Amino acid sequence: MDDTIRVRRPDRDQMLLTPCHLDGLLPEDHDARAIWAVVERMDLSAFYDSIASRGSDPGRPATDPRLLVALWLYATKEGIGSGREVADLCTRHDAYRWLCGGVSVNYHTLNDFRVGHEKALDELFTQVLASLVHHEVVRVERISQDGTRVRANAGQSSFRRRRTMEQQLVDMAEHIREVRRQADDGGAGAAARLRAAVAKRERLHEALSALDEMEVAKRRQKNKPSKHREARASTTDPDARIMRMPRGGFAPGYNVQLATDVASRAIVGVSVTNAGSDANESEPMSRSGWMKTRLFRCGKPSSGPMTSRVSTPHSLKTLSISLESSSFQTVPTNAR
Repeated sequence: MDDTIRVRRPDRDQMLLTPCHLDGLLPEDHDARAIWAVVERMDLSAFYDSIASRGSDPGRPATDPRLLVALWLYATKEGIGSGREVADLCTRHDAYRWLCGGVSVNYHTLNDFRVGHEKALDELFTQVLASLVHHEVVRVERISQDGTRVRANAGQSSFRRRRTMEQQLVDMAEHIREVRRQADDGGAGAAARLRAAVAKRERLHEALSALDEMEVAKRRQKNKPSKHREARASTTDPDARIMRMPRGGFAPGYNVQLATDVASRAIVGVSVTNAGSDANESEPMSRSGWMKTRLFRCGKPSSGPMTSRVSTPHSLKTLSISLESSSFQTVPTNAR
């Protein structure tokens, strides 16, 4: 008599064909369904107008902009900003799979859509903010503003003093003349080298203009040690400035200012500057066209008796401007 124990052992090498009803993946009250319902009511004509795949013309169909908008909206809600991560979630997360509805999406498509439709997306998120205000999810009565330093796409070695850049301009003029001579003689690749040389010369001129602004700012400084150091500007990213970074140390960067509604944490204002300090950034933000346009479209004044700003102006000038605009500021005290 055979007394071998019989058990069901897992076989993970076998291939399975598992039926899946996408609409049954999510409950009826899931956030992904709510976001899709909102996106379906949005005016996305600006996105569809740029699609080249039409009628019987050759080429593969484009990915529906409504799907890409919904994916980015849901990803933003979940705190995800990476196109690669969103693309990965579209293959294994039920909410993203439900939104995709069987349409394959890669990170190139997601990132190209976000970069290529920057203006239209900006307008779209204004509509979203207006809808949130209309339903009193966002009240925009108290605005909090703060800044963070973001690393610029420039190296420390790209910062040059005036005399170095002026010498580079002289050398570049001679180089451009030589490349043009080669282009006239039909030299291989001369046209591409000429375009690169002309572009570099333009960046040098922009860097010199930035250097003029930096020298004026240095003359206005009081008794800072940096006042007596010779100004330097980047030849690859003239708008960048050397500033203290969040994790310590100094590096080329930008100062990104964000204004948010305190209650809902919705972003109502964004600006990018090259100021090394947040001391005087409250007033430019409150008067910026970006923030005024959005609050106006949402039916809210850009400033008024019901609007306060939690910020760190550190200057009497900024405080006086705040009082003139009929708003008030909550300023944290200096613990030192």
